[in-house]
Amino acid sequence: MSVPAAPTARDRRRWAQYLVNERAEARVYRELAARRDGEEREILTALAEAEGRHEEHWLGLLGGEPSRLPRPDTRTRLLGSMAKRFGSIFVLALAQSAEARSPYDDEPFATTRMAADEKIHHEVVRGLAARGRRRLSGTFRAAVFGANDGLVSNLALVMGIGATGVPAQFVLFSGIAGLLAGALSMGAGEFVSVRSQRELLAATEPSDFADGAIPHLDIDANELALVYRTRGMPEAEATARARRAVEAAQAIGRGRAHTSPLDIVDSGEVVGSDWGAAVSSFLFFASGAVIPVLPWIFGLSGLTAVALALVLVGAALMCTGAAVGLLSGAPPLRRALRQLAIGFGAAAVTYALGLLFGVSLG
Repeated sequence: MSVPAAPTARDRRRWAQYLVNERAEARVYRELAARRDGEEREILTALAEAEGRHEEHWLGLLGGEPSRLPRPDTRTRLLGSMAKRFGSIFVLALAQSAEARSPYDDEPFATTRMAADEKIHHEVVRGLAARGRRRLSGTFRAAVFGANDGLVSNLALVMGIGATGVPAQFVLFSGIAGLLAGALSMGAGEFVSVRSQRELLAATEPSDFADGAIPHLDIDANELALVYRTRGMPEAEATARARRAVEAAQAIGRGRAHTSPLDIVDSGEVVGSDWGAAVSSFLFFASGAVIPVLPWIFGLSGLTAVALALVLVGAALMCTGAAVGLLSGAPPLRRALRQLAIGFGAAAVTYALGLLFGVSLG
């Protein structure tokens, strides 16, 4: 890289912008590191230090600290604001998208090492974001899809019923009935699903049925090794484990401490509470389904109620879509608009059917 003897004013403004952006990004990573511990803190701290090296590069080109500096760009300010107020998963998801759009590939005054750093940073942030997504995925998926189901299904219901021309009280009753029916269905489904899974796992987990027979086994020739092999142990390890288990069981009679020799295998599957899953599914669905009904709850009717319901549901659909986009590293606006189109498309179909049904009744 060669630097002109007299860089232009435009060059210096661009370098200053890079400088403040690098500083702001380093602060974001330090903010996130302060909330983490162990390996993740070390990784985030290393990212902040790398941004500091880039900052020094631009300071060198500028010949020291400029007297006036621009503000960081909007994206970097947003990252900083979110780092102070929200969980790291949302910030990392935004940072992943931001690191993928590094300006250094086309910047003649940036070193090839800096451009390479930014590509590596993207992969590092992607890995950290993936960890957070895995921790969040189950609960987040249930919340977003439960609320989204409630929004779309109940909006479609009240739009279809309202289009037939029935009184506002009937639309309100239909919306509340749809809310309760859908939420109860979701809750009952989750209860049955989790309870069935728990019962299935209970039927396959190790038991203490044969513990009483272990002290009487032949220490050199016994079938206890077969038990361990059915649980995934290699043959040699199972044989050695069986021998130690028999020795431990026989030691009970000699007054030595002993725990169940078969209680050694972790199934690796954790299933939550069936009632907890049912209640959370009920609430997630109901939280979305109540929104389309709000205009009628507060006494509105006709086109005013329909328009307000569309506005409220549209805002909620865009929020859930944007949240999914953020966490998946995709453009939030695109995901928000897709969610909006799906929800309004379903409502438009039922509204059209309601109009046709209303005309035929009339």
